Amino acid sequence: MDKDNSDEFYARLKEQLLENTSWPSDYLYKFIVPTDEKRIAQIHDIFDNTGAVIESKKSKKGTYTSLSITVNLESPDAVIEKYKEVSVVEGVISL
Repeated sequence: MDKDNSDEFYARLKEQLLENTSWPSDYLYKFIVPTDEKRIAQIHDIFDNTGAVIESKKSKKGTYTSLSITVNLESPDAVIEKYKEVSVVEGVISL
């Protein structure tokens, strides 16, 4: 995603989160990442010390791992900040 598209995406997401959620609130992230311990550990580290509950499940062939992360956050900005941090993990797909 190029910078303009991602800025637009995050602005729209923030608007939706402000309209539909009262903050602080639990937020569920879903990511798909190639099954690679280093990449999975990177995502775990991003959510370390946040009280996040992380569930992971490997795909049938074991090529990919899906991560469902539930965490209580203070604001839509905090949600977006985590998306941006995770976006640097190589091969990650945000759902």
